Amino acid sequence: MTDCTITNQIGENNKLWTRDFTIITIGSVVSMLGNALVGFAMSLMVLDYTNSPMLYAIYIFLYTLPQLVMPIVSGAILDRFSRKKMIYMLDFLSATIYLLMGILIGMGMFNFVVFAGVTFLLGSIESSYMVAYDSFYPLLISEGCYQKAYSISSMLETMAMFMVPVATFVYNLIGIAPLMMLNAATFFVAAVFETQISHKEEYIDKQKESIKGEDISHTKRMLMDVREGFQYLHEEKGLRAVALYFFFSCLAGGAMTVMCLPYYKGNFENGEYIYIMVIGMSFVGRAIGGGLHYRFKLPTKYKYVIALCVYLFIGLAEGTFMFLPINLAMFFSFFTGIGGVTSYTIRISSTQNYVPDEKKGRFNGALLLLMTSGSLIAQLLSGIMSKWVEARIVVLIFNLIAVAAAIIIIGGNRKAVAEIYNTDN
Repeated sequence: MTDCTITNQIGENNKLWTRDFTIITIGSVVSMLGNALVGFAMSLMVLDYTNSPMLYAIYIFLYTLPQLVMPIVSGAILDRFSRKKMIYMLDFLSATIYLLMGILIGMGMFNFVVFAGVTFLLGSIESSYMVAYDSFYPLLISEGCYQKAYSISSMLETMAMFMVPVATFVYNLIGIAPLMMLNAATFFVAAVFETQISHKEEYIDKQKESIKGEDISHTKRMLMDVREGFQYLHEEKGLRAVALYFFFSCLAGGAMTVMCLPYYKGNFENGEYIYIMVIGMSFVGRAIGGGLHYRFKLPTKYKYVIALCVYLFIGLAEGTFMFLPINLAMFFSFFTGIGGVTSYTIRISSTQNYVPDEKKGRFNGALLLLMTSGSLIAQLLSGIMSKWVEARIVVLIFNLIAVAAAIIIIGGNRKAVAEIYNTDN
């Protein structure tokens, strides 16, 4: 059966592939593949146009920087504003920006300073979109279908990763300008699809009622909502534990991002291809794992135990596979991919099912801030440490920290985290 069908207490059937869920999935496929295609090509373009690793680093930094601020601001706004409107408005805006960039670059009018400013704007749009999407998507999932829905979401993200080699080929064949115009078209098509979603966002009325009669400015209300978001995370012991663990998990991921490619490139002939083989196996694992999660539901009472075991396995495997022969590293990378999609599916389906609709924006904003902070901190620290410590040791240290965090934070808050994870969603 392609539909997730369950019978609830009043005998109604809940299907995963409702009209709204189908629309947002189609829109996601179109925009995600187009964006993945042009994203890597833009990195190649910056290097080709500037021939400067420093300017390339500035480009990456400016795209990432808004992710430290925008999730919190947009999360607070999105709990009082239509998330659906925010999603398609941002997609229409992205379509316009990519179309203009494609035209200007196609005319030979590339200016790095202007491009850097546009990159910062695109990073702000992307980080705001992520919060809006993560907060709206669960509202379109039928009761009991969360695991299958997020397995689909994970498979789509994995498909996007496979666009990297395609992007390289197409960029070398036709250049960046046509790719940007193609990306503009995909964003426009996705936005048109998203305008057709009919779901009524009832949380907006609840939020309007909660502040009825207040005599404070919009700015002050937004700042109060930001504070309330962190306060909610602090008060919810289980959510706090999950968020803190994923901060440390992203520390390990950030170190891998900075250290893994230089290690293989610097220690093996054609090391970049070995890197693609090793890391590529994790994408294969994620694709297969996503298919398994769509087909089979995890046993509810064991989700917490499964998640904790996965956290420990990923930390130990990713911390050590750079020490292993290539074939064995590929083997472990494949299973970390399966573990990664399992971790993602349990975490996001459970937390989005647990957090009230009117608080999803603030929670997702706070969580994204913590995860992005962890990744950026590790990228900076691991780069500094690599001057004195071998890359493999740096990665091992950060992954052992993640393992310790899993034992102390997730294991030490078993009851609170299990209350969130061990649910039939």
